[in-house]
Amino acid sequence: MNLPEKLSKNFIRKDAHGCPTLLLAPMEGVGDRAFRRAMASIGGFDQACTEFIRVPTNAHIPSLCKEYVANETHPIPQAAQIMGSDPHLMGEMARAIAARGAPRIDLNCGCPSNTVTGRGAGSSLLKTPELLNEIASSMVKAVSIPVTAKLRSGYTDISLFRENLLAAQESGIAFLTLHPRTKVDGYGPPARWDLIAEAKSILTIPLVGNGDILTVADAHRMLEQTKCDALMIGRGAVINPWIFQEIKASFAGTVYEKTEKSLDLFYQTFIADIPEEIPVRTRINKLKQIASFQFRANEELLALRSTVLTGAYQNEHEFLERTLPLLKKVLFTDSNRRREVFGEDSETRQLLNR
Repeated sequence: MNLPEKLSKNFIRKDAHGCPTLLLAPMEGVGDRAFRRAMASIGGFDQACTEFIRVPTNAHIPSLCKEYVANETHPIPQAAQIMGSDPHLMGEMARAIAARGAPRIDLNCGCPSNTVTGRGAGSSLLKTPELLNEIASSMVKAVSIPVTAKLRSGYTDISLFRENLLAAQESGIAFLTLHPRTKVDGYGPPARWDLIAEAKSILTIPLVGNGDILTVADAHRMLEQTKCDALMIGRGAVINPWIFQEIKASFAGTVYEKTEKSLDLFYQTFIADIPEEIPVRTRINKLKQIASFQFRANEELLALRSTVLTGAYQNEHEFLERTLPLLKKVLFTDSNRRREVFGEDSETRQLLNR
């Protein structure tokens, strides 16, 4: 067994009840330190990951690597995701972050931002499998911890889908995460789970499925339909912070009961980790960003969403004083307390796109 296989087997595994590894996705603009720590207060996932750390061609690695802090989500381990187009610098950045205690380093091959792709990084790497391989190989050779990669299915189309998967695998990465949308798709069309199944048939390393996991039922369907080895959840965890606990409970044959106390702690942790120098208006807007997701959970909350997001608030504490009771009134009724946030009918799921 080679080193990547040993590293992946030590990490991608099922628990005593058969639940696969569950990962909190890196999310630009949403998944910052405050959100990751708030999610850690509820728990249920096996590892968090930072937003991508950009490694420009003029990067000063000793300064840049300080953006990574290993214990931010303690006791849940936190990986680092890095993004760039220079193989040497990416290897050096991987080495520097590993020295700061990272349990895993992920290569971003999926960011669709035009600012990013215009500089040859993120999903633009999917246009050049050779460069993708060169960057990932440089990172793998630089460290002894697992290096992984998160890919989309392609740039404008999926014509290089197989080539990109194999280029990543042949670099020696421990496992690969697939978000089955192209760069051009953005976050719009439904994720193509059939491509995850196809990737599983191509790869010999573990595959993590990502995209449109919004309910416990979705998690089970993805595992069944794609045969992927682990799950990564992003947007679904913003809307329903208890989703990981609910998934784990489903494998154990129990039902996870969310509590008002856990919702309070989520927001208390979130506010406490917003830097003090951030202006009040920005602090309120960060809370509104999270609320904009959570008030899409069902028709009852959606009807309140506009009022919450357009309201005027003096500070973040007033925002919570007026908003949390609305969330609790819907989420913690007797009928909702022990069930998923989302309904399973297609009409309810369409709320996410409003």
